[in-house]
Amino acid sequence: MTTVLITGANRGIGLELTRHYAGEGATVHACCRTPSEARELSGIAGSVHIHQLDTTDHGRLGELAKEISEPIDIVIANAGIYGLPDEDQSFEKVSAENLSRTLEVNLTGTVETLRAFLPHARRSEGKKLVAITSKMGSIADASQGAVAYRVSKTALNMAMTCAAAELKGEGIAVGTLHPGWVRTDMGGPNGNISPEESAKGLAKVIEGLKPSDKATFTSFSGEDLPW
Repeated sequence: MTTVLITGANRGIGLELTRHYAGEGATVHACCRTPSEARELSGIAGSVHIHQLDTTDHGRLGELAKEISEPIDIVIANAGIYGLPDEDQSFEKVSAENLSRTLEVNLTGTVETLRAFLPHARRSEGKKLVAITSKMGSIADASQGAVAYRVSKTALNMAMTCAAAELKGEGIAVGTLHPGWVRTDMGGPNGNISPEESAKGLAKVIEGLKPSDKATFTSFSGEDLPW
């Protein structure tokens, strides 16, 4: 049976990934900051174990890694923030505080999550580490605005590429996956795909991940993205 760990599992893409994998019969460790408020997550049928986790709390990350003793086939670091609205994320206006906070969550929190559960992936059959990133982190496809968010995702993409090169020899596959413009709290109501579509596509891409010298940088549809 496949075992999956997902952060940011109480809403949006994380919630739908939890629903998808649970529906496929996987054991899912679903992590969120406030489980008592995660009513929709609590209602998902299947083998779903809900854990309290703020990925910026590195002490709690270490505790949870000890609490979950079983191997984990797929570790999905999905928790993230957009930061302040676009008008406050221009190069001229972005604040040091906003930049630091966005990096703390999207870069450091994600890297620390995957590092904490790397031993679990090593002991599994699946051996997959996945970071939910964004094509907005692509330097080749960059445009103006969203400086804090873009920078955090670009840095994350580099970290995951380093991880892929280091872990290839152990048979561990690393993916940096763009979920699409999804109709979620972060993506807003004008997104062009639903969370369900995104989760289904991401799961298909994750299934096909292979160890490589470079992290896979693709969209939920399997489209290769420019670095």
